[in-house]
Amino acid sequence: MSSEYQKFTKGLVSIVTPVFNGESHLSQMLDSILNQTYPQMDMILVDDGSTDHTIQTAERYRQRFAERGFGFRIIQSPHKNASAAINQGLPYVTGEYLIWPDSDDILEPESVEKRVEFLKKNPQYQCVRSLSYYFDPDTGESRKAEEQIGDLEKESLFWDILEVKTFVCCGCYMLKSEHFFSIYSDRHIPEYPVGQNFQMLLPYMYQHKCPTLREALYGVCVRKGSHSRRKLTQAEEEQKYLDYENLVDEIAGICGIHDKKSLSRIECWKARRRYSISVKYGRKKEMFCALYYLFLNHGMSKTLLIEAFWRIWNDFFH
Repeated sequence: MSSEYQKFTKGLVSIVTPVFNGESHLSQMLDSILNQTYPQMDMILVDDGSTDHTIQTAERYRQRFAERGFGFRIIQSPHKNASAAINQGLPYVTGEYLIWPDSDDILEPESVEKRVEFLKKNPQYQCVRSLSYYFDPDTGESRKAEEQIGDLEKESLFWDILEVKTFVCCGCYMLKSEHFFSIYSDRHIPEYPVGQNFQMLLPYMYQHKCPTLREALYGVCVRKGSHSRRKLTQAEEEQKYLDYENLVDEIAGICGIHDKKSLSRIECWKARRRYSISVKYGRKKEMFCALYYLFLNHGMSKTLLIEAFWRIWNDFFH
């Protein structure tokens, strides 16, 4: 159904979470939802073809969510990837607000309430985000942040997110569903094996400003062996880089980015990444090609370009 005709339930927060083999960690996320101080929530849990007891673990929460007055839906789908699982859940979103926390992370008790209250008090904004913290699930100890925080005064975040100058931590963001589905009227984001946050955030951030609440309201689990932290082979990593390039090209089309300056900036983003991975695997030809493009298009500071060319020169002749 087109979002043009979709009525969203005022005040309701829809939560869409993909999970794959989450038997060992899903409970802490679901407990954190049940512990929210905000009273109107609808949990949409999408199982991405788990082979463990994820479904049984989730089913044990059905009654507890009902007693709390929260909606609770489990959707089962064949294993594919997180973005495909998100797509299985999006048709069931009926809330005025949308969040999509990871299955092994946690929300602080006031995480949802504080974000909703901000949007209610500031109707000029269509989204908001909070800060996050990182923790070890076994010891509870703090871990070093894995993303840049960036300039918290900035509200136009499209380029900062794309260029890794600020965080994409999924559970920190809250969007208004009506505006999200005006972008994805078919309730379907691009499906790629490289996550879901670029798809969820970049087209939205291209249209809307996003302020930051200066509180760490979301906990990121640093879990050894998780899919996002698995060591990749060279072939896998190179394919991942290519998948991201194709994804960003598709997102640029969704955003309607056609001006030469913006398209050049996207190509510079690709070139910097290509340079990085070519350095890692000693691909000198690719290094030169990436640097030459950046040189021609002013995509890297003069100092960094000189350092990079000097590094390659030394590799060739020493």
